[in-house]
Amino acid sequence: MKSKNGNNHIILCVKDLKKYFPIRRGFLQKISGWVKAVDGVSFEIKRGKTMGLVGESGCGKTTVARLILKLLALDEGKIIYQGLDISGFSEKDMKPHRKEIQIVFQDPFGSLNPRMTVGLSVEEGLRILGIKSHRMRKARLEKLMEMVGMSPDSTDRYPHEFSGGQRQRIGIARALSVEPSLIICDEPISALDVSIQAQIINLLKDLQDQLGLSYLFISHDLNVVGYLCNTIAVMYMGQVMEYASAEDIFDNPHHPYTRSLLAAIPDSKPGKKLDVKLPKEDVPDSSATRRGCKYRSMCSIEAPRCRKEKVLFEKVGEGHFVRCRKAMKKS
Repeated sequence: MKSKNGNNHIILCVKDLKKYFPIRRGFLQKISGWVKAVDGVSFEIKRGKTMGLVGESGCGKTTVARLILKLLALDEGKIIYQGLDISGFSEKDMKPHRKEIQIVFQDPFGSLNPRMTVGLSVEEGLRILGIKSHRMRKARLEKLMEMVGMSPDSTDRYPHEFSGGQRQRIGIARALSVEPSLIICDEPISALDVSIQAQIINLLKDLQDQLGLSYLFISHDLNVVGYLCNTIAVMYMGQVMEYASAEDIFDNPHHPYTRSLLAAIPDSKPGKKLDVKLPKEDVPDSSATRRGCKYRSMCSIEAPRCRKEKVLFEKVGEGHFVRCRKAMKKS
């Protein structure tokens, strides 16, 4: 996938990210293999837009987020944020840029300090911004709470006094407190009721319109991603299998894995379904040494070459990339 490093419209570009975790066995804990959690992931996020990263549990979505945040060290690849290569940054180098990239966690209760009022939790970000005046911090805190649909009076209460949806709103307010440009949303609605999920999604969209935010939205729900995101990357076993605009992913999917995910979405019109064959076997072990396509053992259209040759991530249309030899032939 070609990068546009000099393009001011690109806020984040990741190229060929790799992160392998060792498997240790025995009394001496010798390395017997590697789990390829992230194995050559590339994508771009445009300024003021949302990219969805979808895939089943364990495919490496959250590991990608941690690599971007520099919470994990890269093995290989590049992370370019606003034209600046931060791949090799140390913690000291990264500190000035921390406030520009924030995260909203999956578990809103676990991400808040139970011993601190929500006001103090959100106010930490204001201190980082350098707002020394107590009066100015209080005014900014009240504005943040109002932006996320919370009463300013709630700042004196503790996390356990709120519902899950309210706690997630507080988590969003805390992320906004340092005035970021990019927010990583790591399955922020998966622990919430369906009716509350819709409210949080609409809140994220409204905040994006107001503040010009960019999002990396991680989820396993294609319905949600299709509604919220401009572009979508579909991950499987540490690799992006397909990357395109949300419209192309839904209307013209190329990879058999993307097609199977779309076919699994409940449809109000039962007759309108993709013609997809069921996977041949269970999900393979991600630690196994595998040549060729990682999806081949699940794929119903596998060819002999898929077992032997490396499958490249190549362009099949304008902004549309796929990792499938048969899809390349069709395009």
